[in-house]
Amino acid sequence: MKYLLLSLILCITSTSWSQLGTMDVLSIKATVAPDASTETVSGALEVQFKMLKDASEVHVDAIAMQLLEDRSETIAITAEEKTITFRSNFKKDATYTASFSYRATPKQTLYFVGDQIWTQGQGKYTSHWLPSVDEMNDKIEFDLTILTSKGKKVMANGKLIGTSREGQQVAWSYDMEAPMASYLVAFVIGDFETQTLTSDKGVPIELYYRPPDSSKAAATYRHTKEIFDFFETKIGVAYPWQNYKQAPVRDFLYAGMENTTATVFSEAFVVDEIGFTDRNYVNVNAHELAHQWFGNLVTETSGTHHWLQEGFATYYALLAEKEIFGEDYYYWKLYNSAEQLQELSDQGKGQRLLDPGASSLIFYEKGAWALHMLEELIGTPAFDRAVQSYLTKHAYGNVETSDFLEAVRAQTSLDISNWEKDWLQQTAFKAEQAYQSLMKSNFMESYFEIAALRAVPWEEKKALLEGALIFPNDFIGQEAIYQLASEPIEKTLPLYKKGFASNNVFVRQAIASSLETIPAELQEAYESLLNDESYVTQEIALYQLWAQFPQKRIDYLEAMKGVEGFQDKNIRQLWLALALATPEYQAEKTEAYKEELRNYASKTHSFEIRQKAFQYINELQLYNEAVIESIVNACTHPNWRFRSEARNLLEELLKSPGLKDALRQSLPKFPKKEQDYLQRVLK
Repeated sequence: MKYLLLSLILCITSTSWSQLGTMDVLSIKATVAPDASTETVSGALEVQFKMLKDASEVHVDAIAMQLLEDRSETIAITAEEKTITFRSNFKKDATYTASFSYRATPKQTLYFVGDQIWTQGQGKYTSHWLPSVDEMNDKIEFDLTILTSKGKKVMANGKLIGTSREGQQVAWSYDMEAPMASYLVAFVIGDFETQTLTSDKGVPIELYYRPPDSSKAAATYRHTKEIFDFFETKIGVAYPWQNYKQAPVRDFLYAGMENTTATVFSEAFVVDEIGFTDRNYVNVNAHELAHQWFGNLVTETSGTHHWLQEGFATYYALLAEKEIFGEDYYYWKLYNSAEQLQELSDQGKGQRLLDPGASSLIFYEKGAWALHMLEELIGTPAFDRAVQSYLTKHAYGNVETSDFLEAVRAQTSLDISNWEKDWLQQTAFKAEQAYQSLMKSNFMESYFEIAALRAVPWEEKKALLEGALIFPNDFIGQEAIYQLASEPIEKTLPLYKKGFASNNVFVRQAIASSLETIPAELQEAYESLLNDESYVTQEIALYQLWAQFPQKRIDYLEAMKGVEGFQDKNIRQLWLALALATPEYQAEKTEAYKEELRNYASKTHSFEIRQKAFQYINELQLYNEAVIESIVNACTHPNWRFRSEARNLLEELLKSPGLKDALRQSLPKFPKKEQDYLQRVLK
């Protein structure tokens, strides 16, 4: 019954939008074969489309693709610079199928990273690897078959209907039953194991992880089922797809991407039990899952309405975190985003939520605030009914803000025009309204009372700060500790001791990050931070103890020598740097430690690991030929922040005598992409 209803909705909505009003692409069946050795992709497509008017030619988007074979008898197919064009005597209301094969060398969107291959089509970029329709207003049913080598696992949109041998390769065939925008088409190839959960309503949830990370799967995916079940209840519309899958990949460009049924996220969120404290996947997990309704089921018509995707996903992720971590956490996250938005507004950089050129902060955080204020204004029952009506009416279609407002007005007699003016149309952030909303939380009221003590003389606030540390709330306790930093240590010593004794990991972390000089009276307590369930705390504590107590450096290094930390190996890399800066410690292993650190800079590692390695190598001046080659490689990396940092680093290094000449002489040994970059910077 569920999929019968979806099919009915599809029939109603599939012809609502089209490529320039000429044709409506109904389905694309594709067999895709990526080749890591050449970083190319080849494929075969069947494109079924219905004509909305008579025409002699139509096209699909395809960036710099080579047409290998036209397999259509009645349609002439040619490859242009940005399209693959179909020519025939097309008649209105008739349905046609174009079949062809192609090859491409994508400059973006399809990435070959180590032993993984993955796509990232956010926006209008899928056409770099798959002929499709960049326009979001044409919803298409995609069925993908991905060819890969034996032993690899493939994740793609839809339900896996089978695998088969195709010569030396394995074909993984996935079926979608409902349509989606082209930017949500995706696949991942890699060495993965999987675990499967089932939601309360029977939806399969498949969790991917690399075999070496099997012990981290539980911490990484913690609360996944809880989030899923919460959304189906809160949203009031059943999960609209066949199943749900998630896979972490190396060197991903963002935190995560909500491809329909197949979320891809950064492996930086793959954490163990300790890492979960500071860098867990819960928020990103919830955000990308929320997009399966807000963005995938209903999709914006244009960037003007982008908040309908990102604002909703951000807000519902906050609601999920509220369900998991409690109301205090929810209001704390709202408060922090309000601070950012107010700062932007004070700088005269505020933007309307309906500005298509608005920043991510506006679309995400201001969008979430707008929904928080709306739910508060009209009440949760009316808000939930409005969202349910909005999603149901426009399922598998495209929406504008007016569609959502219409659904809201149908569910409440309250006038929402002022809310619309203040939160959708104003450039300034409505800070006073936000503050009054936050003050409805007893926790925030208490936090503001403690925060207001920052400018109060010590003797007047001492007792209040002490009270905040007896049974500390995470955030109020942190605020109390931060206020100690500006006072003489002889006055604050008893409160630091209370903070340590609280055994609250975040209060203790605040001590680690704010206590610049460790007094002898607190040395032993500070040393206990090395055992805290937080890699952030451990990293700070290791460095500060090593720096301030030289006589015990060997003890600290011994205590932490087997700890790696987060995915970027933050503890291990700091440990290596400190070990190399401690000549009396294991001098016979100095060269081995140098090589380990240099190796972390190489392209065999993720950019997060390399980024940190470059910093330590630069500080310790551990450059050699291999490191320089690693930096050059990083200058062409797809992650723009990492690439930019590497280029700045290389620019500084090129000021050294002789390096330019050495690179010119060794130019032929670099891959072509790196050669091209070097030729530009060495001129």
